[in-house]
Amino acid sequence: MTVRADARITLILGGARSGKSRLAEQLAEKRPGRLVYIATAEAWDDEMKARIAEHKSRRDDRWHSIEAPIAVAEVLRALPPDTGAVLVDCLTLWLSNLMHAGRDLGAEIAGLLTAVNAVKFPVLLVSNEVGLGIVPDNKLARDFRDAQGRLNQAVAAAADHAIFMAAGLPLVLK
Repeated sequence: MTVRADARITLILGGARSGKSRLAEQLAEKRPGRLVYIATAEAWDDEMKARIAEHKSRRDDRWHSIEAPIAVAEVLRALPPDTGAVLVDCLTLWLSNLMHAGRDLGAEIAGLLTAVNAVKFPVLLVSNEVGLGIVPDNKLARDFRDAQGRLNQAVAAAADHAIFMAAGLPLVLK
């Protein structure tokens, strides 16, 4: 199997600094038309500000950025149907934002999947695989790890194409 730029729903998973976002950007840029980057990160500290700046520096003027720490589904549904492609980066921060806000995770995930399936333009979703390490030592971290695993499974089931990134190399899962 090969990495496909033509899939309508693509999930790109991997660890920190595995090349997930860069691959997602490259795949989106193969599509004609306006590109939309839905950013879920919030710049709470200097390190996160630097990460956000690095991501922005890679994108040219074809990209339109929308900050949506929680309202990803709403933003997707509001985009014009002639959008070239949308990149959501990342579901892990989105999930963390939802948990911090005390939102109903099941309802939010269902809403995201409904929106992703309803739009006609290609959607690329970036997410971290957090279940490969040691078992966290506190309940909140274990709850997050478990919720992230369930989110990744739900999105992978809906995706036409799923890729796991490790050391900058893509492994096509689906």
